[in-house]
Amino acid sequence: MEDFFKSTENEVGIFRPLFFRLIDETTILSLKALLTDNPHISVINEIEGQVRELVKSRFPAGLESHHMDNRVADVFGNQSKDTYGVWVYYPWTNKLVHILDESEFVELRTNRNQNKITKEEQLLLSKKKIGIIGLSVGQSIALTLTMERGCGELRIADFDILELSNFNRIRTPLFNLGVPKVIATAREISEIDPFVHVKIFEEGITSANMSDFMLGDGKLDILVDECDSLDIKIKVREFAKEHQIPVIMDTSDRGMLDVERFDLEPKRPIFHGRVEGINSEKLKGLSNAEKIPFVLKILGFDDLSTRAKSSLAEVNKTISTWPQLATSVILGGAVGADVSRRILLNEFHDSGRYYVDIEGIIKNKI
Repeated sequence: MEDFFKSTENEVGIFRPLFFRLIDETTILSLKALLTDNPHISVINEIEGQVRELVKSRFPAGLESHHMDNRVADVFGNQSKDTYGVWVYYPWTNKLVHILDESEFVELRTNRNQNKITKEEQLLLSKKKIGIIGLSVGQSIALTLTMERGCGELRIADFDILELSNFNRIRTPLFNLGVPKVIATAREISEIDPFVHVKIFEEGITSANMSDFMLGDGKLDILVDECDSLDIKIKVREFAKEHQIPVIMDTSDRGMLDVERFDLEPKRPIFHGRVEGINSEKLKGLSNAEKIPFVLKILGFDDLSTRAKSSLAEVNKTISTWPQLATSVILGGAVGADVSRRILLNEFHDSGRYYVDIEGIIKNKI
């Protein structure tokens, strides 16, 4: 009975959906076999509604009912509704979804971005690559980027699994308990948009894979650092600086965001010069309590919120680690994705430390 409830390693590690384009007999038979062998698959087939919405988006002034029907018929052309678009199977949820194929899917899914993001800008963003290290705030940034389609490729890295205490700030269902954070995040990305390319690094970032993460299959356009390891934070910045990759980091306190434009300032000191003389090897393997003096040097004690300051003294005493709230993490996701977009579109050029301090902005007048 015990073995009955265990997931196999392969099942836990699956994060890519399967695509079925019914343009040949082999693929048609493969999909039929999948449905026959898995009678409990949930099938979501709303392709006609998507085509109708697509036509509506192309004629924003509106169409009379009979004209709309004619336009919908034109889109399907000689194809049957069942063979139009693509069927996407998500094995981890046992769901099969019929959607528009990539170009029409992207056109419709980003339709309501316009004109806050123009079609030309959306096309430019689709060619960009963003790497995210650490998947607490990083998960929020990744999913926000996916929803907005702020890039075409996401590389995500984290060695940790989802534990119940993570669920205070990571938006994910309980059935993901024990699943690696990179797998859970990659799945959620593909559930929003299966055409966004995702590359995972289950071991996190190490000296051995750093080059592949940053440069493999094309250099990153932005690095988002949300990892907990201080020595890795320094190492990835040194690498990013060498290869002129901009770095952003949200800290989940007072809406603090660091931007380091190593692409425009290749001689810029890492962490705004706050870690001069600190050796990354010295920081490796430190306990949470031992990290505190270095964390304070990077963050600046006087700039932390009152509750963050008081929490630092309690790490490994009354609390086990640095506290984070869902409100701060979700805010970080929005701010991180917004700044990433403006960097990629050449709208924002500066480096520095910025605050979107909700408690400072929305507060009692007296």
